[in-house]
Amino acid sequence: MALAVCLAAGAQNSDKIYKEAKALYDAKQYVQAVPKLKVAAEKGHKKAQYRLGRCYEKGHGVAKDPVQAVKWYQLSAKQDYAKAQYRLGKCYMKGKGVAVDEQQATLLLKKAVSSKKHGKEILKEIKEEAAEGDEDEKRILKLIGK
Repeated sequence: MALAVCLAAGAQNSDKIYKEAKALYDAKQYVQAVPKLKVAAEKGHKKAQYRLGRCYEKGHGVAKDPVQAVKWYQLSAKQDYAKAQYRLGKCYMKGKGVAVDEQQATLLLKKAVSSKKHGKEILKEIKEEAAEGDEDEKRILKLIGK
């Protein structure tokens, strides 16, 4: 019983830290957001892991580091967070932070667009960007058979 209470308190704590970090991230205060994201991410918060990956991928508040981006995307994707699966799939497709692996890219991208929570939104964005001429997004549509 005490362990369950501790685990619940830890989850609430990481949610609270993540919400603070996301507010800073959304306000483009990346330098202040990163340490909070890191704390929540290290506690296993999948959205914090994803956002921390985005920071490393884009160089928001930290030096660009595709290997670190992949590390955090992998942790989040393992928890079935579709946005992380999509970003990680693109990393495998393009060889950013990992070796090119089209099979792994396809698997992750299919999982992302099949997600009940974010799949339709991700697929819509892919289709919109492909229609605007984005070659990567056109390639993704071919990989996932859409």
